[in-house]
Amino acid sequence: MSTPLEYYNSLPPVSKFYGMACLMTTSALYLQLYNPWIIALDYTLVIKKFQVWRLVTNFFFLGPFSVPFAFDLIIIARYGVSLEKGTFDKRTADFVWMFIFGALSLLVMAIIPILSSPFMGGSLVFMIVYVWSREYPNARINIYGLVSLKGFYLPWAMLTLDLLFGVPLMEDILGMVAGHLYYFLTVLYPLSGGKYIFKTPIWVHKIVAYWGKGSQMNSPVDRDPFAGVAFRGRSYRLNGTPTRPAHHGHQDQDHNQRPNHQANDNGGVFRGRSYRLSGN
Repeated sequence: MSTPLEYYNSLPPVSKFYGMACLMTTSALYLQLYNPWIIALDYTLVIKKFQVWRLVTNFFFLGPFSVPFAFDLIIIARYGVSLEKGTFDKRTADFVWMFIFGALSLLVMAIIPILSSPFMGGSLVFMIVYVWSREYPNARINIYGLVSLKGFYLPWAMLTLDLLFGVPLMEDILGMVAGHLYYFLTVLYPLSGGKYIFKTPIWVHKIVAYWGKGSQMNSPVDRDPFAGVAFRGRSYRLNGTPTRPAHHGHQDQDHNQRPNHQANDNGGVFRGRSYRLSGN
């Protein structure tokens, strides 16, 4: 069995980032570092006071430490990771776009007062469940080790359990709507003969390329070769001569052809004719 650190390092970047962001948000609340209503979705404050961060931060709060919070993290770790390693393998930008599209869809639905919620993270997590169920409809899953069913019925089974446990269903239903809208535009409509126009925007490719995590097949943007590099530039030895990469063979030849008086400088700070105190 792998250690927790090995498991953490094996997680794909997008699912890891979202899961850790949600965990850190709840941990900060547990430590009483902030008031949760500062990050809640409130269109009145967004419009009148330009608190635009609320459009993003509300998706990272899955509630306080509790059993539902643990289930949401398990969903990200199981079904989010399964999607990212399976359907979206080497399609990191497309997976990021799925999250962004889902968030945008939920924000539009939240404009309607009856559908609004201060925190839409649970709906975004349920969207992951719905998309997974459509991508793996024949996968066998067990519910509490009691019921075995196909993956296609997973969202409906979870919806039924929430109904039996008295959990409000609006959060799950909004996630299903967002997930079905994404799946319809990216899979069902093109398969029915429609033109595939729902491509991942170029700016999403640029963000992923700059981030330097994951990979994207046939990406229109080259990955940033310096992603994750803190310092760039030429390095120098203590004797003042610049270091040279080993693969730059032509530079080594040029260095060997330099005049001897440059090679014998030895990194001296002051160079020129010396004089004795007598003036000679």
